Amino acid sequence: MTAMWDMSFTHLVALVVAAIACAIDLRTRRIPNALTFGAAAAALVFHFAAGGLSGLAIGSAGWLAGAAMLLVPYALGGMGAGDVKLLAALGAWLGATEVAWAGVYSALAAALMAVIVAWANGYLREAGRNVWLMVTSWCVLGLRPIPELTLAASRGPRLAYAAPILVGTAARLWLQ
Repeated sequence: MTAMWDMSFTHLVALVVAAIACAIDLRTRRIPNALTFGAAAAALVFHFAAGGLSGLAIGSAGWLAGAAMLLVPYALGGMGAGDVKLLAALGAWLGATEVAWAGVYSALAAALMAVIVAWANGYLREAGRNVWLMVTSWCVLGLRPIPELTLAASRGPRLAYAAPILVGTAARLWLQ
């Protein structure tokens, strides 16, 4: 493990992008395309300028890995497209391996934050039943959206997923 917070330029940019997205998501419940696509494009240009085609390949692979990690939850109606695009943009800066770890830490942070948000809103018992319903349904019927439990239809409190993405990214960079 390197020294705590021994960050490169790409790490710093990724943290700044994640922090900006988090602030906007908490305030508006949206992550702007200008931020996600702009950050991804800037990352690809940076990597190409710094490393040529191999640098571009690293940034592109990171973008694909970040997007791939959240495509299934998005397709199942469990998160917005902005969250997917944010993790993809961070992947363009960090590369595939680092964004994969950031995604894992983000999922862990999201689970903890979701429990706290559900508990604080008196929704924890219903959230537990909904998770049980989803898992049971998926085991019996296969992996597909459950219309009454998607973001569009759910009555439960919402978690701005950019917050766990920020925490997960920071954890990855700190623990690397």
